[in-house]
Amino acid sequence: MADRTRAYRAAREEKTKRNVAAARHTGTPAVNLDRLVHERTRLAIVSALAVNQSLTFNELKELLHATDGNLSVHARKLEEAGYISCTKSFAGRMPKSEYRLLAAGRRALEKYLNHMEALIRATREG
Repeated sequence: MADRTRAYRAAREEKTKRNVAAARHTGTPAVNLDRLVHERTRLAIVSALAVNQSLTFNELKELLHATDGNLSVHARKLEEAGYISCTKSFAGRMPKSEYRLLAAGRRALEKYLNHMEALIRATREG
């Protein structure tokens, strides 16, 4: 088990070194990615909201194939960062949470996408 852990750490360190080397070449460090947006579920939430005026919790859950707990934790992190807003209401007796992308979230997504495009270009040119 210890050998597997060492091998995993060595592989991760090697990947980090390659990312840093690529970042130095492009002048846009991979290590400076917005970690809040970079996480897969949060990136999916922000991306889905970028192309929709708003989405309910259930629509996001279905679209992302996420569990209630997973989606709520990630949405809350984005909400706390000021990237999305959540409006809670009731449709009859059923609670309804509606999410919208805020200007700060749109800027963060745009910056993230530009950063990723620069890394992709550098990798292809490298």
